[in-house]
Amino acid sequence: MGAKSITVAERSGPANTAEVFEEKGLFTLAQELDFKIVNLSDVPKEEFVLKKPKDCHWKEGFLFAKIYDDAECIVETCCLKTHMYGGHFTLSLKNAVGLVPREYMDELHSSRHQRKMIAEINSVFKPDLIIMDGVITFVDGGPMHGTREEANVFVAGTDKVAIDAVGVALLRIRGTTPEVTNGSIFEQEQIKRAVELSLGITIPNEIEFITDSEEAENLVVQIKEKLAE
Repeated sequence: MGAKSITVAERSGPANTAEVFEEKGLFTLAQELDFKIVNLSDVPKEEFVLKKPKDCHWKEGFLFAKIYDDAECIVETCCLKTHMYGGHFTLSLKNAVGLVPREYMDELHSSRHQRKMIAEINSVFKPDLIIMDGVITFVDGGPMHGTREEANVFVAGTDKVAIDAVGVALLRIRGTTPEVTNGSIFEQEQIKRAVELSLGITIPNEIEFITDSEEAENLVVQIKEKLAE
């Protein structure tokens, strides 16, 4: 699309970020395709900016990666997984935690408002495109280890609430944890807080599905059934 440069900026956790980059072959890929890699675990504090969203549950706000503040275009990639450390699921909203320094994780994980705080990180930036990889998914455990299943699906869109609502529906279709299964999808705390913050759609019927196969159409029928529960 005419981009003059591409940068992959990321932080892993709890795994070591540089080791994850190496294991996934990112350094080799960067050489082949000529893009830049930024390990946010190694970025100095001067390369973060303090964010204090109104009425947020972070005690003093949080630092946010400046490279995302300055980016002309953001493409977010995330996975379809459950999360065992209080987030319940890690889709596009939870993925944004990687843009906050690791030192804030104690506050996040010890707070009863953890899932609300996850949504609040997303209020300070907006991706232009979100791509969720659900080829292999975790239906329990996560983020590093869990029960793997082949869901064989990719989901792409521009709305974080829609992406995560569909992601939760897909996890429910596969059979997942009680925390992800209980209640209506839009009452899940990450999604509910995201709606309150006007981060995307507000009701399931606002999701527009675009498919290119009969198999995908059949899956959409199942997703809509879960969204309506």
